[in-house]
Amino acid sequence: MEISVCEPGVIPPCHVAPDALIGIKRQQTNPSRWKGDGWPEFVSAVREDGIEVREDKSVLGSYVTDAGGLAHGLPHGVVVARSSEQISRFLKAAQRYKVPVTVRGGGLTTEGESVAFGGVMLDMTGMSRVLHVEKDGLTVRTEAGIFWHLLAEELRRYGMDYLSAPLNLTSTVGGTIGVGGVDVNSSKYGCSADQALALQVVTPTGDIVECSDTENQELFKRVVLGYGQFGVITEATLRIRPYTPLRMHYFYYTSLKDAAEDLMMLDREGVCDYTGILTMMDRVITLLVAFDSPERETAFNSGWKKRLRGHGELGCALRIMAYYSLRPWRYEEAMYLLNRRLRLFPDLQPKTYMREKEMHDRTVVFSRAVWKHWGGRQMVIPDLAASAEKFAAAVEKGNEVCKRYFPRYTLYCVGIKLRDDHREHYEMSCIPPDAKGWAYGCEFEPMVEGKIYSRDYLQSFKNDIYDIGIELGSSYYRFGGMMKGYIRRVFGDQVVDRHLEMKRKADPAMILNRDVIF
Repeated sequence: MEISVCEPGVIPPCHVAPDALIGIKRQQTNPSRWKGDGWPEFVSAVREDGIEVREDKSVLGSYVTDAGGLAHGLPHGVVVARSSEQISRFLKAAQRYKVPVTVRGGGLTTEGESVAFGGVMLDMTGMSRVLHVEKDGLTVRTEAGIFWHLLAEELRRYGMDYLSAPLNLTSTVGGTIGVGGVDVNSSKYGCSADQALALQVVTPTGDIVECSDTENQELFKRVVLGYGQFGVITEATLRIRPYTPLRMHYFYYTSLKDAAEDLMMLDREGVCDYTGILTMMDRVITLLVAFDSPERETAFNSGWKKRLRGHGELGCALRIMAYYSLRPWRYEEAMYLLNRRLRLFPDLQPKTYMREKEMHDRTVVFSRAVWKHWGGRQMVIPDLAASAEKFAAAVEKGNEVCKRYFPRYTLYCVGIKLRDDHREHYEMSCIPPDAKGWAYGCEFEPMVEGKIYSRDYLQSFKNDIYDIGIELGSSYYRFGGMMKGYIRRVFGDQVVDRHLEMKRKADPAMILNRDVIF
């Protein structure tokens, strides 16, 4: 197929246009770097307005990549967020001088969404105060640049806790609300974004707006799970609950399908407070089941535990020993599984935070252990979000892709209890349009463990996962960044064109988080 080349000065085709995947390589590349037209005038204007812009390379280098480690770029300058008023003045100037603005919180994106390819980086971690805790009303008002683990630590002072937060608690509240956020209690409470009762948002044109389901509702719909396209979240009012320790159980499976079906059964019946699946390849498939109270645990043990098809740890160990005794050529894999278990379980059940089989600070455990065992120089986590009817098939198909590309990998699966009006609220998001009651997500993560893979190899792996989503008619949790060429294939021209038109209206210069989606 002949590939056309744009003449100098001609705007290249839109990467979410109907022909976005025609005539281009499947291995996506970084967006082109902004050339810097008007940058000196912009910097002069915002500095005169009392806003500090850092341009020294020692600062810029801190933002060169995100958690994925595949997309690399440098901003022209960095502004640390200090207040909504400062962000308002800053965005008004960015619109006037047409300077791209990339918003960044914890930088935990894996598709380059929080990497700036020129323009200015807005670092939200400068706004990290908890403003008010309302114990009687079960709400907290917080600045959006705070990390979840810091919010949890502040809530603990009041005997309170968050409802649903992302598994990695080193992400920020605002960034999570913009993409969803899922954890092992999302099947009970919904995604992290569902906990937002009200938001303060600075629009791309600099207006400071309070929004909720009843006030400025349209903006609220667009900002929640909006991937940063329609405004910068500066403050959030979130639902909270009284703090309770965690009581965890593990069930081990040899079949992904059986584990997925049992997970959905537990969610559907509402018999526990936390559920999820975590695997080591497809050899050790673990169903996590946990409770907020001994009463709930007792009820589960007496009525529901026997319905699960999983085994205890001893039964799992015996099955694995039998499997590898018949396959001695897989000795290294067997030793990997053993070593992984010996390293991982002490960190997920640290004696410091365990008392009488209760985990008394999952905040510390999850914020530290998750990154220790799943982070690295490169982190690739393509995912599929599916309805309950398609969930098991999505997991099994994705697992086969993982086996083709990597000797070691892990799967992480959770359910998301949906709002009754989720179709209207999350029209173009990770929530599949055909899901009812619950949606289910599965992350497919290779265990890179120091080995360096080429970007094209990893992108090919991700594309094969994304193709499953197209085949099944499902969605994705991370649909921004380097997979943006898939967006029209997933959501269709009508939905994408409607959101693109809303984006152009809200952001005339198209400066806010460009190249993430639009």
